Amino acid sequence: MHELIDSTEPAIGSLAEARAAIDEIDAALAVLLERRTAVAGAVQRLKPVGGFAGRNPERERQIVTAMAEKAPSLGPERLARIMNAVIEAGLEVAEQHRAE
Repeated sequence: MHELIDSTEPAIGSLAEARAAIDEIDAALAVLLERRTAVAGAVQRLKPVGGFAGRNPERERQIVTAMAEKAPSLGPERLARIMNAVIEAGLEVAEQHRAE
């Protein structure tokens, strides 16, 4: 497990505590997603063909497979849907930055 991620299950005794834990995780996810988008933008600038035309299905499968090993309860099918949304959002941001 990555050192920044605490995989222990928190002691949750109420709905309010559960929601507070989710809010904390969502805040961390937002920061990580923005960071991922920035790094993926650098990848887009380095590729010979960027944007949606430069998508690499094999690389995306590798990403999902590696993630599924770390999050087996989600499984590759769910992770593929999640990562497709993340990748597409990142590509949209990269295209927006390129247009600006």
